[in-house]
Amino acid sequence: MMDWVPIVFVTFKVIVLGTGMFFSIKWHYDQGKKAKENRAVLRAGSKVAALFVLSLLGLGIATFVFSKMLGLDLTFP
Repeated sequence: MMDWVPIVFVTFKVIVLGTGMFFSIKWHYDQGKKAKENRAVLRAGSKVAALFVLSLLGLGIATFVFSKMLGLDLTFP
């Protein structure tokens, strides 16, 4: 019965964070366009996005290793 809860919450979280990141990068891009700094804004936005993805990957790996150390079963049914 509770199997759908993580799927719904993770999907909602990905949608909300993705939308927020899109509009944040778009706003900064538009502000940079006014100041004629398109390349710097795009470069900074891509660096932040890459840092976010790398930190998310690192956190996922650390969580997996930590849960394996605790002896949790992480196999798919």
